[in-house]
Amino acid sequence: MPTLRWLTRDKDVRAAERVPYRLLEEVPELGYGDRNAGNMLIRGDNLEALKALLPYYAGQVKCIYIDPPYNTGSAFEHYDDNLEHSRWLAMMWPRLELLRELLAEDGSIWVSIDDREGHYLKVIMDEVFFSGNFVANVVWQKRISPDFRAVLGDGHEHILVFSSSKDRFTARANFLPLSESQRKEYKNPDKDPRGPWVSRDFAAQGYRPNQMYEILTPGGARHFPPEGSCWKNTEERFLRQLDEGRFYFGKDGNGVPRRKKFLSETAGRQSWTWWPNEEVGNTQESKREIKALFGKERAFATPKPERLIQRILQIATNPGDLVLDSFLGSGTTAAVAQKMGRRYIGIEMGDHAVTHCAPRLQKVVDGEQGGISKAQNWQGGGGFRFYRLGPPVFAEDGRIQPDIRFPVLAAHIWFAETGQPWSESQAAIPFLGAHEGHGYALLYNGILGDKSVSGGNVLTRKTLAAIRDGMGDFTGPLTVYGERTVLSGATLKAEQVAFRQTPYDVKART
Repeated sequence: MPTLRWLTRDKDVRAAERVPYRLLEEVPELGYGDRNAGNMLIRGDNLEALKALLPYYAGQVKCIYIDPPYNTGSAFEHYDDNLEHSRWLAMMWPRLELLRELLAEDGSIWVSIDDREGHYLKVIMDEVFFSGNFVANVVWQKRISPDFRAVLGDGHEHILVFSSSKDRFTARANFLPLSESQRKEYKNPDKDPRGPWVSRDFAAQGYRPNQMYEILTPGGARHFPPEGSCWKNTEERFLRQLDEGRFYFGKDGNGVPRRKKFLSETAGRQSWTWWPNEEVGNTQESKREIKALFGKERAFATPKPERLIQRILQIATNPGDLVLDSFLGSGTTAAVAQKMGRRYIGIEMGDHAVTHCAPRLQKVVDGEQGGISKAQNWQGGGGFRFYRLGPPVFAEDGRIQPDIRFPVLAAHIWFAETGQPWSESQAAIPFLGAHEGHGYALLYNGILGDKSVSGGNVLTRKTLAAIRDGMGDFTGPLTVYGERTVLSGATLKAEQVAFRQTPYDVKART
């Protein structure tokens, strides 16, 4: 597979490894509504924020949408959008790597981009996500009239779509709902009790010997497949569907056979890669939406219309799924996700995380009626927690920072050992859980309630017994992290225990 080379590539492809794991500190006064709705708004550098999310959300995100700076040379108010190609690629590579780690096995990532960087982006995404997981290049018609400033006016943008596993994503991707005009195509001229239907051509291109039979119509006419074609099904299947009343031969009963497709049996329509502005909105529409929310003076420069994000989430997610946008901008992705009953994580580094994103999402909670609200029958509700990036979990020499809570260190150890996300609900006992036949435990911060000097952080027969008490039916080998152990090597071997000392043996997973 071809790879893209740029000036700082060798350093950039290892950049994610050097990013520290930081704490996420809640700012309660900036949250709103139901804080247990599962929604997060994070202010901070998105590279560090993505690394901070890994221990908790690795492999959990069903859909990622990002609208990164396009490197157009324009003077953007909220982003440095005048990066040369090497700097732009250096910015994107580590972020894409971390986003890949967060993506679910049947999840997908959708990246908006224009022609200036789109082809470079495709090549590095082929490498990061693997070219076999490329799904499509969606072309969005963003304008409603030509750009007369250029000989060939810019009228579109790209949305590159990749998945963790193309087969798994394809299996779960949704049909789009039928439009009103499409629903009107369904009629019922023969008063079929199954309701309105449309008819489809029964001929298919090509030649298959078992699909070249004669069809006798109810009116007595005889039809063979058109030249260069065959029927779509074998004769046996055709006769079965004919007996079920699934064919139409015209008003006189002698027409070319056409197969009925009933509205009641239609799951929806498949999308294609051309998304015209009348279906998913345009830049003028998105600017009107933002001005209605914030006024002309505070409008964001390059928002996306809510209908565009709605289309993506219709295809890629179901209610309750987790959506992530690490270039949140004015908050459109989070707003649309909430109106559609999805959970979201939004990351924004600038002041407008506070001045734009949080106020917009507050309005959504209160029932704001712009964008897709009426189409989704949105009446308000839900809420979000607001976070900022805190200090690193680990110092530069690898030591655990003072005052790290048990659940935080437990999450990092669990993720480092298993590559799986951690739920804080698991953190009530030192036994963290079992993964692929191996157990993990942590003695730290007095989790056993021991008030002694070591706080119960030393592995002894007593603390090992306490760990075993919380293991349920699990009896396999066990790795225990603790301050030190007084058990001999022979005892550890007999108990199937591997001891690792904190902080020295705690590694941040890269």
